Order: sequence, then structure tokens, then C-alpha cells
Amino acid sequence: MVSYAKDERCVALAKVLVPLLERSGPEGAGGYGGTFQVHVPSETATQLGGLDLIRAALRKAARELGWTFGTYGFGGSREGSTTLIGIHDKREVPEPYAKVVEEHRQQQMRAAVDRMSARYSALDSSAPASSPPLRGTPVVQTKEFLAAVADHGLLT
Repeated sequence: MVSYAKDERCVALAKVLVPLLERSGPEGAGGYGGTFQVHVPSETATQLGGLDLIRAALRKAARELGWTFGTYGFGGSREGSTTLIGIHDKREVPEPYAKVVEEHRQQQMRAAVDRMSARYSALDSSAPASSPPLRGTPVVQTKEFLAAVADHGLLT
């Protein structure tokens, strides 16, 4: 397996990712319970160095934050496809923060169910409008990620 630890693209991307990962956890949880998932055009993932390099940068950023983590990624192979990349903090949450983290996870799950329900009811004009994207959801995290990599000149 190729090591990207010292690759300048990996190091630069990790620096961009640290604040995004910090914000991915619930407020008031002491930095625990973070999860970060983005859905980017496969062409963008390729421009950033590919799925493996992006996952390496996520791991590097998570280590800087003291996370114990799991990463995942699925790359689209067709033109116009999407690459999904994510990481989650697997550390045991200390008691003072456990309730906040659990409430956050429940809120994220409800938001995911609401998004899916909205997709299925899109054909039903009597269905209520969906709520705006929630902080920490993949929709918002993807927008933040794309803006951050563009702001730092990481997209060629």
C-alpha cells in the first residue's frame, strides 16, 4: 500500500480538513462524536489526488484531533459519477458528553430519514416542503469541503 503521509497534497488537504472535522461534532460535546461525509464529483476527487489520498488526509487530520476513527470511501468510475468519502470518531464518549452526542446522532438520523422521505414524496405536490439542510449533514459538509479546498487552491 502506498503511503501518502509525507505527500505534500495529503499534508495540505489534512490542514484544510482539521477545522472541518472539529466542526463535525455536536456543540457542547468536548470534541467527541464527530462524523464527516462528503459526496464529491469523481473528477474533483481525482483532482485532489484520488480517493486513497483523500482518505489518508482524513486519517492525518483525525490523528491531529486525537480521534480513534474509521474511514470509508467509494469511488465512482463513470464520468459524472460521485465519490463518497467519510470518517467517524470512534472514541468512547465520556459521561459528561454522552447525552449531547446521542441527541446529535438521533437528530442526524431524523434528518437523513426526512431527506429520504422528501425524495420519495417529491412527486406528491401536497407533501410539505423539506427543511433546510442541517449543520453536520453530508449536504452541508460537502459544500463546506468544496469551498475550503477551492479557497486553499487545492483544486487544479
